[in-house]
Amino acid sequence: MTLDQIRTFLWVARLGGVRRAAARLNLSQPAVSSRIATLEDHLRTPLFERRPGGLIPTRAGRSLLAYAEQMLFVEEEIRRQVADREGVTGLFRIGASETVAQSWLPAFMKAFADTFPQVTLDLTVDISLNLRATLLERGLDLAFLMGPISEFTVQNRPLPRFDLHWYKAASMEEVDLTRVPVISYARQTRPHRELTEALARKVGPRARVYSSASLSASLAMIAEGVAVGPYPEVIARRALDAGRIARFDPGVPCAPLVFTASWLADPRNHLAETGAEIAEAVARDWDRASRDDQV
Repeated sequence: MTLDQIRTFLWVARLGGVRRAAARLNLSQPAVSSRIATLEDHLRTPLFERRPGGLIPTRAGRSLLAYAEQMLFVEEEIRRQVADREGVTGLFRIGASETVAQSWLPAFMKAFADTFPQVTLDLTVDISLNLRATLLERGLDLAFLMGPISEFTVQNRPLPRFDLHWYKAASMEEVDLTRVPVISYARQTRPHRELTEALARKVGPRARVYSSASLSASLAMIAEGVAVGPYPEVIARRALDAGRIARFDPGVPCAPLVFTASWLADPRNHLAETGAEIAEAVARDWDRASRDDQV
């Protein structure tokens, strides 16, 4: 009986199948099946039974699961406190919203790679709703999204917020929100919903709200005078410095975008914990530098 077999058993039990466990462990499905079969042979008892919803631990499997969780907790603690970070290997899956991707994410990726040079990084950029679902399905190890996530299995580390400012084309003079469309984040996001509600109160039913998952495309539409909208200055800065867009105040307040570094804490994942710590430090340094540039 080996630690690799115990780890594989734990992830098959957690994820309910060989395929998902293989993806999580970066192994082939036959390799996962072989480890489980060898462990069952060693213990002389079946550990799983197949149900319509996937593999379910047997009574013996449930007993082993409790020990496996303790063993993996100790292993993660040893890795966190004792192991040489330069020797850590494996696949680490990161998810980020586009706002983060266009701000401090590159600096985080470099800092993480410098800390864990042997770890392979896999990056997904998506809206927070999808990142949340993927994280809860254990398809991501660490997500930078509009949070926090209230699930009891999830740990959240607060990150610096992004203040929103309204922008219009530099050539545009007066802005009548009953005539000029407003462009916002993707329809399934909190900023889109909150903006739609604020415009309904301020402007009424004549307000039109476009949606776009591409922030760069949204800023291009604003610069062309197609629409106006509220975005973080980090997203708008290039067009703002080039004189293509300008800030204005339509009297419609927008709440800041609040982000967290979120990860599944059960079982414990020292790479995710350390990654969240690195992200917070990098994001706060970037936020201070960004605010200094605005002064």
